[in-house]
Amino acid sequence: MFKSKASQAEQQQYQEKFEQLKPKTPILKNVIWAFIVGGLICMLGQFFMNYFVSLGFSNKEAGGPTSVVLIFLSALFTGLGVYDELGRRAGAGSIVPITGFANSIVAPAMEFKREGYVFGIGAKMFIIAGPVLVYGISTAILIGFIYWLRL
Repeated sequence: MFKSKASQAEQQQYQEKFEQLKPKTPILKNVIWAFIVGGLICMLGQFFMNYFVSLGFSNKEAGGPTSVVLIFLSALFTGLGVYDELGRRAGAGSIVPITGFANSIVAPAMEFKREGYVFGIGAKMFIIAGPVLVYGISTAILIGFIYWLRL
């Protein structure tokens, strides 16, 4: 079925009006906030890394406890609602890989906790992070197998 010229003209007018009225995205402000927040999260990680090194861990050994602390803080702040507010303000800066991943697991679990431990938290916890885990683990197995074949 063909659209009439009148409806096409109305649609064009609507689109022009929409473009005039839609709010402008403050790209520079968003980029600066993302840079600052992402940098602060990384700086916090470096602080904990240096702390564990000062306790006698090697740089390689300090990575594990540092990751655990960052994951714990991300999960805690997600549960308290602080990380979501940070994400609204900082955008991409709040999804620094390890803290953003922890947030993506805890947030759905918190959202569905009223449905119970099995059908709520257990079933919905990996709704966002699940595909990342599946493809990450599958890729790691495939690459490991290819590496094994080369030896």
